[in-house]
Amino acid sequence: MAVNFQALAEEFTKFYYAQFDSDRSQLGNLYRDHSMLTFETSQLQGAKNIIEKLVSLPFQKVAHRISTLDAQPSSPEMGSVLVMVTGELLVDEEQNPQRYSQVFHLIPEGGSYYVFNDIFRLNYS
Repeated sequence: MAVNFQALAEEFTKFYYAQFDSDRSQLGNLYRDHSMLTFETSQLQGAKNIIEKLVSLPFQKVAHRISTLDAQPSSPEMGSVLVMVTGELLVDEEQNPQRYSQVFHLIPEGGSYYVFNDIFRLNYS
């Protein structure tokens, strides 16, 4: 069965950022013990460590706004997908959005997908 990787990427990012913005502690089911997050200069492995990092971020409110979203199949045999996102995020009461880039490597598992790799970086002018 051919995967519509662009539609998958759009659906995934819509869900991911809505969940992140409302309650990022609930993102654990998207990661596995072998998943890896690079957040700025920190590298973490495992769902528990990744969620601990996301929950520890120094803001209460956050809103992601996607500017661009690109997707490509990363393995024809496996059905995995690479997703590249750029956008802006507003944290707490800040008026000036911060630009960010994020890459997800999604791996199929049991009719769904999980995040194998997650790379996040703020973009400074």
